Amino acid sequence: MNALFWSRTDLRTRDNPALAAAMAEGPALALFYLAPTQWREHEDSPGKVDFWLRNLASLSDTLDGMNVPLKFINAQDWHDAAERMATFCAQHKVTSVHVNAEWGVNEQRRDEAVAQRLGADGIAFTVHQGATLLIPGTVLTGKGECYKVFTPFARACRERLHTAHVKPSRRPSAQPKAPAKRDPVPTRVSHYDPPDEKVIDLWPAGEDAASDRLSHFVDRAIDDYAVDRDIPSLDGTSQISAYLAAGVISPVQCLHAAMQANQGEIDSGKLGAKTWITELLWRDFYQHLLAANPTLSMHRPMQPHTEKLPWRSSQTDLDAWQSGQTGIPIVDAAMRQMLALGWMHNRLRMVSAMFMSKNLLLDWRLGESWFMRHLVDGDLASNNGGWQWSASTGADAVPYFRVFNPVTQSQRFDPEGTFIRQWVPELKSLDKKQIHFPGDDARKRLGYPEAIVDLSSSRKRAIEAFAGISRVKS
Repeated sequence: MNALFWSRTDLRTRDNPALAAAMAEGPALALFYLAPTQWREHEDSPGKVDFWLRNLASLSDTLDGMNVPLKFINAQDWHDAAERMATFCAQHKVTSVHVNAEWGVNEQRRDEAVAQRLGADGIAFTVHQGATLLIPGTVLTGKGECYKVFTPFARACRERLHTAHVKPSRRPSAQPKAPAKRDPVPTRVSHYDPPDEKVIDLWPAGEDAASDRLSHFVDRAIDDYAVDRDIPSLDGTSQISAYLAAGVISPVQCLHAAMQANQGEIDSGKLGAKTWITELLWRDFYQHLLAANPTLSMHRPMQPHTEKLPWRSSQTDLDAWQSGQTGIPIVDAAMRQMLALGWMHNRLRMVSAMFMSKNLLLDWRLGESWFMRHLVDGDLASNNGGWQWSASTGADAVPYFRVFNPVTQSQRFDPEGTFIRQWVPELKSLDKKQIHFPGDDARKRLGYPEAIVDLSSSRKRAIEAFAGISRVKS
């Protein structure tokens, strides 16, 4: 009789409650369900899928050293996941299945169907919590509701975490040698070609790589994080978002490392560590919102009245934004960075998202989709939350009348134009004043496009559009 660890977005052996529970029952098998058509429907990027496959190879090696063979179900989608799982469990004499919770609506429906089908065969299906600092549904307002504003949510989380003695669990000890053999890990799946080598090089696979990156950040950059995180030309962020999204490292491991660098403090001590912990709490906030609001998985806004926004329809403007040809240097630099690396600096995610949803007045869901189709660290909750924040449609969103001026943002956070010169090289000859918004002559001489929108009038247009639906709401 075997216990099964069904791995999804938790490609690690440390601080993995589902794996630990399966091995405690033992003997344990591990499973990964390949579903490339489903991933494509979810708009997971080629870089993200490649990152999964490379981390699965590393995970398979680690599990093999623990005598836990990693098996695969080769499917296309989750349509018949319940029957496939039942067949697998029968073939391998599995009596219990352990998973870590996922909160997307399709994932929830999949797990419900699998649990029901396995239950009919007398197979236990146990859901553990390994993707958040605190379990969604346990951090509630005085009225017993999910928080919709970040600041009180974060305050409540800090109070609980401060007394919880948060500490990640260690990797389980090896079990006796299993008779089953591990399956070969695929290097390619249907619908997905390998990404550019630059993307692969930026994101080395494996738990050790994730731990090394976290240690490097904590040891060398976290003290200056509060300031450096906003400067896109600096290596001032942790760049572990892809590892968190794939579950190669856990949020508890991240919080523990930050607390160790901050003398055990969560809400006091060093500003850099405290600021980074706040970013971890933002991640939790969006996961809790996703769990409490299934419509977020269905491309619906948290504020229903914003469905009435008169979004523009302009394929020309959308194409220019997607390709980094808007004529706004910092926006173009950001978009080109994402196309090249599968990653974008967080400050610039806000700048480019607000430019698209406010200045261009294009439906934020088009941008949300484009980001997911290109980001290695694409995560439904965080990507949706970030876009709804920028578009002023979310639970805790920037007020609709606050519209970032991308040129001002560029001047403030890339004052020398270093980042722009890297990603918009046709402008590298301009001085630090001109580079943020070149004049007409410079644009013609350098072959750089005119701005596709006037920032002032488009800002006014956006505010009027939001004010109009606000009046309808009231």
